[in-house]
Amino acid sequence: MNIRENWRVILLSIFVLVSVFALFAPQSGGSDAAPANNSSLVEESDGPTNLQYGLELSGGTRIRAPVNGLTAENVDVPQGQTAETVRERVASNLSDADPADVEVRFPTQENDRQQTAVEVFSENVTTGEFESALQQSGYDYEGIREGVTPETRTDIVEILRDKISQAGLSGGRVQEVETANGENFVVIEMPNANQSEVRELVTQRGQVQVVAVYPTENGSANGTEYGRELLMEQGDFRNIGTPQNDPEIGPHVPLTLKDDVAEKYTRVMNERGFTREGIYNCRYQQNPDDPGHCLNTVVDGEVVYSANMGDSLAQSLRNAYANDESVNNFVMTTTNMSQARELQIHLNAGSLPASLNMEAGTTYYLAPSLAEEFKLYSLITGIVAVVAVAGAVFLRYGDPKVAAPMLVTAMSEVVILLGFAAAISLPLDLSHIAGFIAVIGTGVDDLIIIADEVMSEGEVHSSRVFQSRFRKAFWVIGAAAATTIVAMSPLAVLSLGDLQGFAIITILGVLVGVLVTRPAYGDILRSLLTDK
Repeated sequence: MNIRENWRVILLSIFVLVSVFALFAPQSGGSDAAPANNSSLVEESDGPTNLQYGLELSGGTRIRAPVNGLTAENVDVPQGQTAETVRERVASNLSDADPADVEVRFPTQENDRQQTAVEVFSENVTTGEFESALQQSGYDYEGIREGVTPETRTDIVEILRDKISQAGLSGGRVQEVETANGENFVVIEMPNANQSEVRELVTQRGQVQVVAVYPTENGSANGTEYGRELLMEQGDFRNIGTPQNDPEIGPHVPLTLKDDVAEKYTRVMNERGFTREGIYNCRYQQNPDDPGHCLNTVVDGEVVYSANMGDSLAQSLRNAYANDESVNNFVMTTTNMSQARELQIHLNAGSLPASLNMEAGTTYYLAPSLAEEFKLYSLITGIVAVVAVAGAVFLRYGDPKVAAPMLVTAMSEVVILLGFAAAISLPLDLSHIAGFIAVIGTGVDDLIIIADEVMSEGEVHSSRVFQSRFRKAFWVIGAAAATTIVAMSPLAVLSLGDLQGFAIITILGVLVGVLVTRPAYGDILRSLLTDK
C-alpha cells in the first residue's frame, strides 16, 4: 500500500482502533459526567462495553420543574445599604416570609450592566404582597415577574448535585434548561430510583435549624409565655460527622461548632435556664403549647425532633460558662437513622434558596425492566437496519468489490460514533439510537452517490479519471452535509428533549462521514477499480 496515496484509509483505521479501545478497554469510558448540554443522566453499563445509558435505557425518574419565586427587577436600593438590610426590611413587610426567603442581587464587576434584583422565594407570597412590601420598605422598582434570577438557578443546580452526591445515588444528574420561548426549568434525572425517593430528596429546601424554646419570666394568667432563639443553622459547623445510632442518645449526627456559634450556644443555654438542675423537662411532643425547655431540630419550618438537655451536657455547659469557655461539640438527634442521614445530606449540601414548583412541572418514571426491553429492541432494530442496507446494496450493485467496502465503511462510522460516546461518557437514550440508525442510512446514501458517480460512464481504469468523478460526487455530498448540519443545529442547541439527542448524533455522524469515512471509501474504491 502506498501510504501517501492511501493516508485516508490509514486515518480511518486509526479512528476505528481508538474507538474500539474506548469501547472495550477497562476504565476507558471517560469521565462520569455527561456533557452539560445533554439532558440525560449517566448510568454505567454492566455489559462488556464502556457505553453508558440514559434514563430510557436504564430506568429511573426524571423531574422537570420551574423554581418557585418572584423577582423585582431594577430595584433602586440607596447607596450604602447592604443586602442584609434589604432582606430584613422586605421580609419584615411580608407575613409569610423571613429574611432567608429574600435574596438581593447587586451588579457585579464582571457584569456592570446587571441591574439590582430582589427575589422572594416563599410559595405563599403573591405579586401584590411583594409589591406592597417593596413600597413599604422604600424601594422603587421597574417591575415584578415570576421566576428567579440565573444566579439562583445556578445555586439550586449545584446544591441539588451535592445532595445527590451526598445521598450516594450514582448516575444522578441535575441541570438547568431553557425552552425556545424563554422558560427556565431545573431537570433532575436519577437511575433506578422511584418517584417518591427523588421527590423527597430534591423538592425539599432542606433548611436545617436548631431553635431553643424556653419559658420567659413574662408569665400571665392565661399561661406561660415562651421565647424562641435560633442557635445554629447551615454554615455554623466546622465539621459534620456521619450519622450514628448510640444506645443512649439514639440516631444522631455529631457536629463541631464554629467558635462564635459555640460561644452563643454556651451562653444561651446558661442564660435561658437550660443548664439548671431539674429543668430537663422538654415535653414538646406531648404539649407543643407548653413544652418546657427544648432544643428543637427544625427542617423547612417543621419540628422533626425535640430534645432534653442531658445531665452530663448541662454540667459541661455550666463549667464552660463559668470559666468563660465554650462547648464546641454538639449532637443533632433524630427519631431514626433515615432522618439522620437526611439531616447530614442537608447540612453538607446546604439549603436550597427556593423550592421547585412541582405543580407546574412534570415527573416521568420508567421501570428498569421496561428499559431493558428498550435496550434489547434497540439492538434488534440496529441489526435489522444493517441487514436491510446490506441487502439493498448487494441487490443494487451485485459486485462485492463495490458493495463490501461500502458496508464496512458505513459500519466503521457507527463504531467511531460509539467509541466517541464511550470516551466522553455520553449517556445513550432512544433518541441517540434513532440518530445512529439515521447515520447508517444517510451514510450509505452518500457512499451510493460516490459509487454511482464513479461508475456512471462504465468501468474506470485510470486514477486521474477516478479522482475527477469522485470530486464531483464529493461536492454533492458536502453540500448535503452542510444542509443537514444547518437544519439540525437549532435542535442540537435548544433544549427540546429527545430531539436534541437525535440532532447531536446526526451532526456528529455527518461530520465523521465527510471528514473521515467518505474520503477513505473513495481511496478503497480507487484501489479496487483502477489499474494505475
